[in-house]
Amino acid sequence: MIETGIIDKILKDVISRIETGKNQLYDIAESARQECVRTEASMLKIKHETLEVVEQVDWWEKKEKKARIRLAEVSKNFNKYIEDDIRKAYETTKDIQIQLALLREKEVQFKIRRLELEQQYKRMQDTAEKAESLVSQVGVAMNFLSTNLKSIQEEVGKVQNWQELGLAVIKAQEEERRRVARGIHDGPAQSLANIVLRIEFCEKVLEKRPEVLPEELSQLKNFARKTLEEIRKILFDLRPMDLDDLGLIAALKRFLLDFQEKNGIIVDFEYSGNEQLYAPEIEVATFRIIQECMNNVRKHSNASVVKVTLEKAPLKINTVVKDDGIGFNVEEGLHSNRFGLKGMREWARLLGGDVKIVSSSKMGTRVSAIIPLKER
Repeated sequence: MIETGIIDKILKDVISRIETGKNQLYDIAESARQECVRTEASMLKIKHETLEVVEQVDWWEKKEKKARIRLAEVSKNFNKYIEDDIRKAYETTKDIQIQLALLREKEVQFKIRRLELEQQYKRMQDTAEKAESLVSQVGVAMNFLSTNLKSIQEEVGKVQNWQELGLAVIKAQEEERRRVARGIHDGPAQSLANIVLRIEFCEKVLEKRPEVLPEELSQLKNFARKTLEEIRKILFDLRPMDLDDLGLIAALKRFLLDFQEKNGIIVDFEYSGNEQLYAPEIEVATFRIIQECMNNVRKHSNASVVKVTLEKAPLKINTVVKDDGIGFNVEEGLHSNRFGLKGMREWARLLGGDVKIVSSSKMGTRVSAIIPLKER
């Protein structure tokens, strides 16, 4: 039999190595995000400089046209103009053409540089996303090992059974944290950084081209409003306040009505039973499962009608969400986890329930969830 002290030493060594790897991945992700911000600032600057060069090219083209007209006039009238006039007209035209050629080359170089910056920005974003995904996965493994070390020492023979349940709980927590962090990183955090850059751009516009400042400020105001909406959405996703104030049924009614108004998809909601309050974990799980179903409908189904049914049986709550969309391959979706299907199943499973999914191109998608009932 393996000594628990040996297991303890091995696990601590593994945790230490995982922690080191997690920190390195986090540093990579953070560096990539910072590089994204710097690259975005450079993109904004090169855009402004390109506009200035384009204006200069237009001005010098007009000047070159006048110079060519003058040169043609002087060349045709040798008797009217002296040699110095002809030479001066020729040199002036040549100088203008040289300056114009240099500006055009500069414009081309700016456009090439702008394209390079856009490609660099995309690469940095991809790197940051991959690193953050790995940080989340490593965090799940590390938290599991750290929090269950004592249990593993005491009951080595039961490790496999406890591991499955503990990992499911931690994974659900970590995925939720990762989703929120991701939403803040890609949404408000990036938007606020962009707002700062736009304000700096407005300061430069105020100095050089004040006539276009109102339009820039109008765009900045609209962008700030969108950022505020993103923040409100994240707060709602963290914990819908209607669940605490009104209960599950009222919260669902409000959420589904808002979904219908925003997405133009007809939602038919039916509930049978009393609208009493249930245990918080049951209300949250039921709400999250329906919310995930509606998100999938909006993103992937191309449906026009969704029917949501909630039924309170004596010992359980039955939930059914059915749409008339294009359907999908359920096994492929579960394997790739593209639609958050595993997340829905974990919500139900942690409460002793289950989720079943049936989908086809002709019949749409039907998600049914069963959760054992406990009143609050």
